[in-house]
Amino acid sequence: MSDITVFQAKTILTMDPTMPSATHVAVRDGRILAIGDATCADQWGAVTQDSSLCDAVLMPGFVEGHAHMMAGAIWEFAYTGYHDRIDPEGRLWTGLSSLEDVVARLSEIEATLTPGAPLIGWGFDPIFLRDERLSRAHLDRVSTERPIAILFSNFHLMCVNSAALDLVGYSEATNVEGVVKGRDGAPTGELQEMAAMFPIMRRLGIDFRALSQKQSAIRSYAQVATRAGVTTVTDLFSQLEDEDLDVMFSVTGETDFPLRIVPALAASGDPATLATRALGLKAKSTNKVRLGAVKLMTDGSIQGWTARVKWPGYVGGQPNGIWNMAPEQIYATCAALHAAGVQMHIHVNGDEASEVVIDALAAAMRQASWPDHGHVLQHGQMMDGAQFQRCADLGISVNLFANHLWYFGDQHVALTIGRDRANRMDAVRSALDAGLTVGIHSDAPVTPLGPLFTAWCAVNRQTMTGKVLGASQRISVPEALYAITMGAAKTLKLDGEIGSISVGKRADFAILGSNPLEVDPTTLKDIPVLGTVFGGRATLV
Repeated sequence: MSDITVFQAKTILTMDPTMPSATHVAVRDGRILAIGDATCADQWGAVTQDSSLCDAVLMPGFVEGHAHMMAGAIWEFAYTGYHDRIDPEGRLWTGLSSLEDVVARLSEIEATLTPGAPLIGWGFDPIFLRDERLSRAHLDRVSTERPIAILFSNFHLMCVNSAALDLVGYSEATNVEGVVKGRDGAPTGELQEMAAMFPIMRRLGIDFRALSQKQSAIRSYAQVATRAGVTTVTDLFSQLEDEDLDVMFSVTGETDFPLRIVPALAASGDPATLATRALGLKAKSTNKVRLGAVKLMTDGSIQGWTARVKWPGYVGGQPNGIWNMAPEQIYATCAALHAAGVQMHIHVNGDEASEVVIDALAAAMRQASWPDHGHVLQHGQMMDGAQFQRCADLGISVNLFANHLWYFGDQHVALTIGRDRANRMDAVRSALDAGLTVGIHSDAPVTPLGPLFTAWCAVNRQTMTGKVLGASQRISVPEALYAITMGAAKTLKLDGEIGSISVGKRADFAILGSNPLEVDPTTLKDIPVLGTVFGGRATLV
């Protein structure tokens, strides 16, 4: 018989209604053997009592259903964002509140680079700055010779200097959707969405695949996740080349690697070929790497005005966004993947995008029956009650971007979609009332990985200025905790293994400093995360 370890905690919140709380959990072979008091596993044989966590609160390991593995390695680039952020090593980077601050930080970093190396920044978000729009003129002040590219926080837009524009030949004559031009007809340096951005990214070596798939990136991701209490995390939009998988299997195969990663294959090319590849990948899954799902990227970003929204559009009169995948391609891809039995995670920020995708999935379901498909609409920020009800009727889940309420709520009211629609953004209450499976997420590195903060956002719906955005859409603390454990696990079709502390499931726990059910809901985000237990092995931070 294998060894049995019984962990003692101050409280264990199981998320299992058969035993909602306990003080001890027994682990054998990386799985949960028993739950209860100190004697819970005595009938199974000799046990080892472990009191190292006796002053902590245990919950199921948090499940982040929408994040990206570059959340760790992105720190190799220069941080240029508005909000304070903490890097994987725990260093605080102060936010930048003006274009002058951005230029100053970039100039300081530029002076340290070797000749010819590009300068890459990330996290920039002009919606918070009252200056003029960032342009190549600002970046040319940093350097006119070195190519410079600044990724916006949503990763759907970027701004580059003249040297970078020259590298790819963007000029007055360029006719590419997303290459923004000024009144003089020349490119301003701002590039919107993938078709406009990819040529620059290729030339400057901004390779999200490389950021995600090298050993150091995978280890950084685990470091970030452990600090947040996360034991299962996604990488939603991955190329998953054979060499990438070899590296991922090698790193995650180490005994002390404390994280389960669920990558989703980026949808591109012929849908039938895509389906075949996804199914082939699924057969290669391990305990720590779960493969087989596909991610579709449809529209863009609301705060970048590239999301596809329904009438009455954007309050500033901006054009109605950009399709990264044309509607006819969405229909064809949904039909092929659904018929082949491939789960889809589908990016939909604007409500026009979610409408098109729901229609496409409904059409696919009329052609091929698969009741247990588990398709998920990711972000779903502007979905209303009617769309949620359609999802419920079709068995579609949603994973809502609750962090937006705090990070961008005030800006959405004033600058993008107006108060009425902002009040129903990320409408977790409506989704739950429609009977949907609901997860909530951070989309790290767009916003920091931190499920307790995400739960706080859904519970309080507070903006950066302290306003409550749509009080009727607030949910309870237990509902929010469910969304970051069982709800998220269900969106990944892993609820039979993770998401609750139940006998037979993986022994994955979040180690907390306080009981989330006993604190003031307004302080939920402030609960200390002390580490995780993964497969019965503790990692403290």
